[in-house]
Amino acid sequence: MAGGSAQPILNKSAFSRLFFECPSLNEQHRIVEALRPLDDRIALLRETNATLEAIAQALFKSWFVDFDPVRARMEGRAPEGMDDATAALFPDSFEESKLGWVPQGWRLAPLSDAFEINPTRKLKKGELAPYLDMASVGTQGHSVSGTVQREMGSGTKFINGDTLLARITPCLENGKTAFVDGLPEGQTGWGSTEFVVLRPKTPLPVYYAYLLCRHTAFRDFAIQSMSGTSGRQRIQNDVLGRYPVVVPSTDVAEAFGQVVGSIQQKIAANHVQAQTLATLRDTLLPRLISGQLRRPDAEAMAPETA
Repeated sequence: MAGGSAQPILNKSAFSRLFFECPSLNEQHRIVEALRPLDDRIALLRETNATLEAIAQALFKSWFVDFDPVRARMEGRAPEGMDDATAALFPDSFEESKLGWVPQGWRLAPLSDAFEINPTRKLKKGELAPYLDMASVGTQGHSVSGTVQREMGSGTKFINGDTLLARITPCLENGKTAFVDGLPEGQTGWGSTEFVVLRPKTPLPVYYAYLLCRHTAFRDFAIQSMSGTSGRQRIQNDVLGRYPVVVPSTDVAEAFGQVVGSIQQKIAANHVQAQTLATLRDTLLPRLISGQLRRPDAEAMAPETA
């Protein structure tokens, strides 16, 4: 390091004199080939999850935004991609409500009535619990990169089945949203104060909240609800609570919950598997480069796990 005591730096000439072990180019290619099955499997799992979530979002929009099954029944058609028993759960007409037109027997309710916003969760100050920071929440997909164990301080609290929505700029605009499904049974987690925690009330299934938070119209409304100084604007919960939410009949809500619930569980399982494979890959790579692990041993490990 060179320079003043306050700002020492590693300059280019010093860096160029550093030595490190480097495998031959042929060996590098062999290492890549040994780990390629892991990378391919991880990529496939992530692509599958993106497809599964797209299916869930399309179903949400069809049932609760465009009301496709209701319109089909009004026209005497069988709803597409739906068995007769499920189709029979939907009404065949619309009625007017205070907030607009909805399928017969359904209702439009303000978000504050249909959801719990920042529900009460029990976690004592100083208690060791899973902590989630904003950086670990992605802009796409409901899974998070991971949590760390940290003593409870000041932050939002959540349990499995809750949806976390970033409430501050630019995280909200960038799409940071998560569905909590990786905590141990009965565990309460906590995280950044910049999350809004949402959970639907009965009869809405818990995954409904996550899909709503990914819906373009809802996100636009949430962004428009923000206020504060430039660069530090935040969602206003009272404004967000006015957003109209479609509450279907209990039978339709339960049918939707069964379909998207199985999708959510598959996404969660795929995410865990991808994380396990990524950890294995990241463990093998430096050992292969350093020669601590021979390529045949790594090749034997990768296919078994992938």
